[in-house]
Amino acid sequence: MNIEQIYTGCLAQGAYYIESNGEVAIIDPLREVQPYLDRAKANNATIKYIFETHFHADFVSGHVTLSKQTNAPIIYGPNAETSFDSVIARDGQEFKVGDVTIVVLHTPGHTMESTTYLLRDVNGKDHAIFSGDTLFLGDVGRPDLAQKAATMTQEDLAGILYDSLRTKIMTLADDVIVYPAHGAGSACGKNLSKETVGTIGGQKQNNYALRFDMTKEEFVKEVTNGLLPPPQYFPLNVKMNKEGYEDVQEVIKRGTHALSPKEFEAAANDTDALVLDVRHQDEFAKGHIPRSIFIGIDGGFAPWVGALIGDTKQKILLITPEGREEETITRLSRVGFDHTIGYLNGGFETWKKAAMEYDTVNSILASQFKNEIASNTDIVVFDVRKPGEFTSEHIENAYNAPLDFLNSHLEKFPTNKSSYVHCAGGYRSMIAVSILKSRGIHNLIDVQGGFAAIKKEGIAVTNYVCPTTL
Repeated sequence: MNIEQIYTGCLAQGAYYIESNGEVAIIDPLREVQPYLDRAKANNATIKYIFETHFHADFVSGHVTLSKQTNAPIIYGPNAETSFDSVIARDGQEFKVGDVTIVVLHTPGHTMESTTYLLRDVNGKDHAIFSGDTLFLGDVGRPDLAQKAATMTQEDLAGILYDSLRTKIMTLADDVIVYPAHGAGSACGKNLSKETVGTIGGQKQNNYALRFDMTKEEFVKEVTNGLLPPPQYFPLNVKMNKEGYEDVQEVIKRGTHALSPKEFEAAANDTDALVLDVRHQDEFAKGHIPRSIFIGIDGGFAPWVGALIGDTKQKILLITPEGREEETITRLSRVGFDHTIGYLNGGFETWKKAAMEYDTVNSILASQFKNEIASNTDIVVFDVRKPGEFTSEHIENAYNAPLDFLNSHLEKFPTNKSSYVHCAGGYRSMIAVSILKSRGIHNLIDVQGGFAAIKKEGIAVTNYVCPTTL
C-alpha cells in the first residue's frame, strides 16, 4: 500500500494518491490531472476510482477530466447530485482497491453530501481517514457554505456536523491517521494547523471542536463564532464541480495568446477584460499599466483572485514574469477563472519600450514611515490585514480595512491628504493599493515589508492580544 499526499500550497489543498497491488484511487484531485496519470503509468498501475469528499467551493476539482481520461467512476457520498455520470455511494459502502478497502462514512455538516473515506489495510485494520472538509487539523469545516442550498441555517448544519464527528470520526482508534483536504491558509476553516497529517488521538487532544466534554450547544456556538463571509467565488466553483467544466488544456490554449503592446491596449479597450499584473509587488510599484490590478503569482494567488475578482466569467488580460504565462493561466483555472484572453508578450518591459503610458506606486521603507509618524501626528494609516490580525496587534489609531472587504471601506480614504497602507508583509497592501488606484484613489503610500517591518523599526503598536482569546 502506498499513500501520497499531493499538497498544493497556494490553495492549501491536499489531494491523495492511494495505490495497492496495481490499482489506484484518487481523492479530491486538482484540475490538472496529468501528474496522477503519470504516477500511475510509471508504476504500471490503473486508476480504478476517483473519490470526492464533497462539492468543493474553493477550487475546481479534476474529477471530470480524470474520469474521461481513465474511465474510472467518480464516487460521491449520499445526498450528492451531479450533472455528469457518478456513483452516489451508500453510507458504509465498501470499495476494493488492490488489497485495501475504502469505506464510505457519510459525515454531513460542512455540506450535506460531505463524506469521509476510511482506509482499511490488507488485514482489515482501520489505517487512515481522508476527511475532506469535515475534520481539519486544529479545526472542522465551516458550516455556513451550504445553508442556502440546503434551506438550513449555519446552526442547523453545525449541529449535524457535531453528530457526524462524534458518531463517525471520534469512535475510531486514536492511531488512525487523519488526512484532511486543507491546511492553514484555506478559507474553509478558521483555525487550521500548518500541519497536513495527524491522528485521531492527536485531534482529540488538540482540536477545540473535538473536546470530549463539549455539548452540542457549545460546539455550535464555537464553530459558528467569528466566521467571516465566504469569498464570492465559492458558489461558482461549487456549480462547476457539480455540473462539469471545460478541459484545462483548452483553457490554457485559449489563454496563451501573445499580444503586442498595441494589441494588448486594444484588447483592454475593446473588451471588458480586467488587466491582471502578477509580477512581484516591488516591480508593480516601479511601473504598471494604469488601472491594472496586482495579485502576485508568488503569494496566495488563486484564492485572492477568487475573493477579489469574484466573477469566474470575467475576461482577463495578463502581465506576467516572462515564461510564467501558462503557469498563471493554469493557476487561474484551479479556481474556475477560465477566460484569460491573452498576455503582454515580453512582459511589462515591452510596454515601457513602446513608450506607452504607465503608472507607479509611492512605496516607502518602514524607516521612512517611522520618520513620517514622528513628524506628523495627523497621519492616516490603513491596515488591510484580517480583523483577527488587526485586533491582535496594530498601530495605534490605524483604521482596519481588510483586503477581503476593501470596497466597503472606500469612503474612509481621504481625498485631501495621503493615506499610508500596510499589511503583514507587503503583498496584500500592494493588492489594496492597486484596487484603490483603479477606483480613482491615488494619494496612497505603501509601506514596504508591512507590519513585520513596522515592528522591527520600533514603531508604537497596541498591546499584544493572543489570537486564541479573540
